[in-house]
Amino acid sequence: MVEVFKTNVRSIRKAKHIIQKLAKEFPAHKINFDLDDCDKILRVQGKNILQKRIINVVTDLNHQCEILE
Repeated sequence: MVEVFKTNVRSIRKAKHIIQKLAKEFPAHKINFDLDDCDKILRVQGKNILQKRIINVVTDLNHQCEILE
């Protein structure tokens, strides 16, 4: 399963920090950003993806995050 989120993350440094936090919460998931995309995509791949928890982790780090429809 893959979930794609729209964010406002613009720097590689911040993206790495967010990935690090998400990896602690979801160690079995593959997580990456596509900052070249206009929606600054956060992609999470794995089983049982908890969308609300992912959004909460990112927003707790002062960034916008929503499911990309």
